Amino acid sequence: MNPTDKKLASLLILVESKENIHRLNTLIGSFSELILGRQGIVLHDRQINIISLVLEGNADEIGAFAGQIGRLTGIKVKSVQFK
Repeated sequence: MNPTDKKLASLLILVESKENIHRLNTLIGSFSELILGRQGIVLHDRQINIISLVLEGNADEIGAFAGQIGRLTGIKVKSVQFK
């Protein structure tokens, strides 16, 4: 991959249900080569968890990752990509 094809991106993942947490962690592991940083926040009073990922990859890789996460029940994802 040409380094100029790479983009920086951020994924904000909202875990409302732990039903698919194992599948989410498996996906994060399978896309680990894109991940530059990861932060997890637990909001006990709201009974939700937030995972923030900083990524570097091409638009197709980032889109595929976010799309697979978005198909998990009880989990929402938003992405922002930068050139």
